[in-house]
Amino acid sequence: MKTYIDKTAYKYIVLCFSWFLALGCTDDLDDIDTNNINANNAFQSTEDYLAFLGKLYGGLSLTGQEGPSGQGDLIGFDEGASNYARNYWNMNEFTADALKWRFSDSGFRELHEHTWTADNDVISVMYNRIIFQVTQANEFIRQVEGLEDTEISTFRAEARFLRALSYYHGLELFGGNIPFVTEDDLPGAFLPEQTNGTDLFAYIESELLAIQNDLLDPGQPRFYGRADRAAAWTLLAKLYLNSEAFIGQDRFADCITFCENVLGAGYQLDPEYGALFRADNNLAQGIIFPIPHDGVQTQSFGLGFILTNGSVSSEVSAILGLTGNAQAFAAISCREEFTRLYEYPNDDPFQDSPDGRAAFLYKDGHSIEVPVPPIGSAFTDGFAFTKFRNMLTDGSSGQDDRQADMDFPLFRLADVHLMYAEAFLRGGGGSEAIALDLVNQVRQRAYGDTSGDVTSIDLQFILDERGRELSWEGQRRTDLVRFGQYTGSNYLWDWKGGAPQGAEIGEFRNIFPLPSSDLTANPNLEQNPGY
Repeated sequence: MKTYIDKTAYKYIVLCFSWFLALGCTDDLDDIDTNNINANNAFQSTEDYLAFLGKLYGGLSLTGQEGPSGQGDLIGFDEGASNYARNYWNMNEFTADALKWRFSDSGFRELHEHTWTADNDVISVMYNRIIFQVTQANEFIRQVEGLEDTEISTFRAEARFLRALSYYHGLELFGGNIPFVTEDDLPGAFLPEQTNGTDLFAYIESELLAIQNDLLDPGQPRFYGRADRAAAWTLLAKLYLNSEAFIGQDRFADCITFCENVLGAGYQLDPEYGALFRADNNLAQGIIFPIPHDGVQTQSFGLGFILTNGSVSSEVSAILGLTGNAQAFAAISCREEFTRLYEYPNDDPFQDSPDGRAAFLYKDGHSIEVPVPPIGSAFTDGFAFTKFRNMLTDGSSGQDDRQADMDFPLFRLADVHLMYAEAFLRGGGGSEAIALDLVNQVRQRAYGDTSGDVTSIDLQFILDERGRELSWEGQRRTDLVRFGQYTGSNYLWDWKGGAPQGAEIGEFRNIFPLPSSDLTANPNLEQNPGY
């Protein structure tokens, strides 16, 4: 059984926020005397702490104190484009081989062509979002320090999980060379010291290991949208799977261990793949940690809005449950390399694939190629993709014409299946029979029967299967980096490096630069190599 963390809390829980102090509030903001609120009187009950915790979760999907925009968290950026999940997804998808953004928004051409600099707006927003999340989590942890209450102890563990998640993104995207602060660094005028990949990896690992038993038990009824032990185990598995790419260490055996923990936690593969990406996907049994969206209570121009409204044109918007005042703006479509990952009769992508996941490719009136640079191209250059839908599994639309009810599945069970198989192939131990069975379970759902079963697997197969199963889920760049196929020239895709057929890009682009504005403000920071 799953119940939501109250989504109204995502919209109304924060009255005000400064860089070093966050305060909780009630739902009725008009009745609050803001002049008399301070850190000493804002927290009077468990509900006050839950409200602040809701702000930490909401920081992944919201952009400010009013939805869909208003009183933004970050100053100096367009609020609609300042969403945490949206920019994390931007950096992992638009820099890789699966999709394109055709409008000339600031920073996107550089992402597509791998020419970004330390002044790129998308990179700067993501960096600042990470720092913002960590800062809020630190304040929450300080506020609950020393409180002897079992429920608040769980809240504290969740805040530490969310902080570890943001630090993981700092490791994944910036090589870990970011400012580092914890609850021990009291608010005040100081310049944070820079950490490094090895130390940040160790910190994330130690935090997740320390809190795992304080998190909600996945074997019991839980609050959907909140992190349970399986979420911590999944993040540990991801940390270990990428350890060689992150810090040059082989931790694949540890990846197997924590994959096994998740596999035994009671989650199940949902019979229908598409149900994982619908407006009622809170009912799915295979989503381990979502970023919740609600079309009424948690409105934003974030990732849910982009994935539903941005991936179709107005002529076919009803496919995604967008009706009435829907704003289908036809921004995102597929690259040829992604389209060709699927199996087709006679290797013809215009034919129906036996792989049910390919059914979300919308081909009518579209070419498979992107013959001109992605920025400025036609929406019909490349197939459309209709996987993410603001529509319930019964075919009815979500609550709002434009704002998505579809939760974004950040961690899900099929990913763990494929992580286990990959860690096995990389020498982490485990069982070949189990690895093969886990892969075939994923493929049996995709094909609807055993016709897609394989009798052997190798690493290239796993990379391709991840591209199919986890398509457009914000993982592609990191996967390509781990497989050594992101930089260099051994794997090229259209417009990689700005060339029609693709071109080599330097290895330093496996991570992103620190924003030049932060380097100027904090002399303790050194820029990542190559920038």
